[in-house]
Amino acid sequence: MKVHQFPNRTIEINQEIFRYFGGTAYLGLPTLPEFQEIIFKNIQRWGTAYGSSRNANVQLSAYDTGETHLAQFVQTDAAVTVSSGMLAGKLTIDFLSTSTDVFYHFPNSHPAIQRKDSLPLFINNQLNPRILDTKKEKITLLTDAVPSFETQPINLKILESIPSHKEITLVIDESHSIGILGKNGSGIYSSITNPNIKRKILVASLGKAFGLTGGVIAGDSSFIQEIKNYDTFIAAAGMNPAYVQTIAETGHLVQQQLQKLQDNLNYLAQHLQPNSKINFSANYPSIYLDWNKSYDILLQNKIVITHFDYPSDQKTLNRIVISANHQKEDLDQLVQVLNSFS
Repeated sequence: MKVHQFPNRTIEINQEIFRYFGGTAYLGLPTLPEFQEIIFKNIQRWGTAYGSSRNANVQLSAYDTGETHLAQFVQTDAAVTVSSGMLAGKLTIDFLSTSTDVFYHFPNSHPAIQRKDSLPLFINNQLNPRILDTKKEKITLLTDAVPSFETQPINLKILESIPSHKEITLVIDESHSIGILGKNGSGIYSSITNPNIKRKILVASLGKAFGLTGGVIAGDSSFIQEIKNYDTFIAAAGMNPAYVQTIAETGHLVQQQLQKLQDNLNYLAQHLQPNSKINFSANYPSIYLDWNKSYDILLQNKIVITHFDYPSDQKTLNRIVISANHQKEDLDQLVQVLNSFS
């Protein structure tokens, strides 16, 4: 279905109005007037794009301002922005390949943090025997903060079972958790304190909760400086500087919208009946439906959700996304339909 304007809490299809529970604009920022005003102001100052290398002789202060804010927000030493979340993941893994002996991946990891030669961390629900051998080596673990089709953060307790002679770097994709989970929406990065992890690195798209096209890599200062000196980073144009500046100036709106989102999730938790076909958590804005007919039933009731064949899992994704902009009447209509599922 094609539409001709950005979908907010409603969407117009063939001159009919539907309630919209798709996309990834969890905080509802792309259509928020106060948010747009700040973007417009920054576009007037910084332009619509800046195609130069970040390492060129002319340096834009917008990057320092926005990246300092991001580092403080996720509670790490340093951060650097790039043009997309996909590039953030691919750039990080490409750089780490020069110092990693073996990559391992958690189940259902996003394509942004996948490598063809990566080994599964689990085989038959047990740790891969390869990771338990006696060989001393540097390993990199790849995981989403919230795995696909799940509504709870990844449990990393299993890392305590990895022998200490394996030097662990953890790459965690927070595209669907930054701005939503953790203290004030900071994500789960700062809460990861496993002693077996020597280095942890955050990668994320900023086009989800933050509503801005771009990506971020965050970690210790030494690693971020190495990324900035890496050939691929030097050769690529940066994220739109107007957007990076906007990150630093909209923290108050992120907090405002996060509270509205949590209020909506709490409302759903009070009214939605438990159902094994519905994967819902009161702390997470995505609801997964394990029933192929659910999409058609919702559409018949003038509700549009996210629906497509997910590439890495070879299964159909039926995902309801709750936004900070949804109103009680939207939620009531959704609850009425979902509670009728049997």
